[in-house]
Amino acid sequence: MKRLICTLVLLLSVLTSNQAQAASLTKNTVSIIPQPLELSETGGEFILGPSCTIFTDSRFQAEAAYLSARLAGPTGLSLTVKPLEGETPPKGALVLAWSADSTLGAEGYTLEVNPEAVTVSANAPAGAFYGIQSFLQLLPVEAFGQTKAEGVAWKAAGVKVRDIPRFGWRAYHLDDARWYHGVDEVKKLLDQMAALKMNEFHWYLTDDQGWRVEIKKYPKLTEVGAWRKDSQVMGWDSPKREGKPHGGFYSQEQIRDMVRYAAERHINIVPVVNMPGHATAAIASYPEMGTVHDPVEVSPVFGKLPSVFNVADEKVYTFLQDILDEVMGLFPSKVIHLGGDEVLFDQWMASPDIKALMEREHLSGPAQVQMYFTNRMSRFVESRGRRMMGWNEIMGDDLHGLLKAAGATEVKEQSDGRSLAVGTIVQFWKGDISLAERAIREGHDIVNSLHSSTYLDYDYETIPLAKAYEFEPIPQGLEKSLWPKVLGSGCQMWSEWTPTAEKIEHQSFPRIAAYAEVGWTNVERRDYPDFCRRMDAMEQRWTLQNVNFARVPR
Repeated sequence: MKRLICTLVLLLSVLTSNQAQAASLTKNTVSIIPQPLELSETGGEFILGPSCTIFTDSRFQAEAAYLSARLAGPTGLSLTVKPLEGETPPKGALVLAWSADSTLGAEGYTLEVNPEAVTVSANAPAGAFYGIQSFLQLLPVEAFGQTKAEGVAWKAAGVKVRDIPRFGWRAYHLDDARWYHGVDEVKKLLDQMAALKMNEFHWYLTDDQGWRVEIKKYPKLTEVGAWRKDSQVMGWDSPKREGKPHGGFYSQEQIRDMVRYAAERHINIVPVVNMPGHATAAIASYPEMGTVHDPVEVSPVFGKLPSVFNVADEKVYTFLQDILDEVMGLFPSKVIHLGGDEVLFDQWMASPDIKALMEREHLSGPAQVQMYFTNRMSRFVESRGRRMMGWNEIMGDDLHGLLKAAGATEVKEQSDGRSLAVGTIVQFWKGDISLAERAIREGHDIVNSLHSSTYLDYDYETIPLAKAYEFEPIPQGLEKSLWPKVLGSGCQMWSEWTPTAEKIEHQSFPRIAAYAEVGWTNVERRDYPDFCRRMDAMEQRWTLQNVNFARVPR
């Protein structure tokens, strides 16, 4: 009896060991980023060849066309798209099927790859698109090349995947105001976002150093505001200049094309139009809109600058609302970002107009002047069926000591009960995490973009890849009932010191892949060593696409 028990124990040990080895094999074979919710390898492989056909539900026609076009370049295959009409597709089919599983939501999908077929099932086009992205990552890395690859066996490992994102807001932010980067680079970044299942592109279009969006009613914004005479180099407070002018802007036709291009990749573009600060380029174009009406130039230097809109003047509201009407006509985004950060209050504190506004509206200081302005603009955006978003300074907290610097007596001014309009989304970037929690408890949705963990302009010593991967968007200790108020996260590529596309990419890649996994993958499924393993294939894909990623320790 004892021998029988020992034999059974030995058999159980061997079985457990074999299962562990199988699990290890599964973990160490497939390289999908971001990591799916559920993934198992099933053995076998699908062979992609000239006889393959794409069969699609009528609701996924655009996604089927994308898949066919996406495969044509690197494989040389011209895959026909046919309607999926009930009968079983033949062997070798790529199937985009409608799923009745409502738990997948708008972005979830299932993916099954076996020797007979590849089947992506979803109940919304975005889910089908993301299933396609996972399938593409199962193919040899040459599938991401820009020209036809010769001698490649186009095989995909057999898998079963069920995948649903953790957060609905997975953002990448590009500062195109400090340096104009152009259509081709923006589209290249959108392609990379799509491959990583990121869905919100914050397009930062206006600042002190440049105005990049064409506004028909106010042509000087691009005639004057899109161009500066020189550019600061060598860091903050440096006296050195590049020695040549810089400028550029996006026409409305280009923006409509960009919006269409992004939408085909299930990316929403959130326009960022700064107010009431970071406004030098606009005020250089129309000096009468500033608190001080003296002429100014589009700034060649970076940092916090004094020009601020005169929010006591009704003409300023007309001006800004006209601009936003044109912006909202270009961008269908339900969220419009109005900045609101780093407002220098000195001009307001010295302005008779602002002092009269404070007395008339019973505002106790410049922080409440900004709150008054923000709420007016938030209501205007809401009247157009949209929601305003802003950096967390719009909550009234003195994150930079600017109230004290301007001579204000109060640091935090909410004594008369004024508060931020509840519909406004707060993008948290600076200050103690308790400020993000306060925004949530006051009824606001937030996007967590804490600068010390998500700013891509910071070097790799400050935010190494591991630190980017460890970022947690939900504040520690926040009760579970409030987690839905955290829409997701964003990573920010500020461009003061990254004037070229090559430098933008060097700072963004590979960390963007870490942030993509933070936004998509359940925290229990995140595994940094395994992420690093999967990054080997991702870096090969980037090499084939001429992405200038940083080769950093992992």
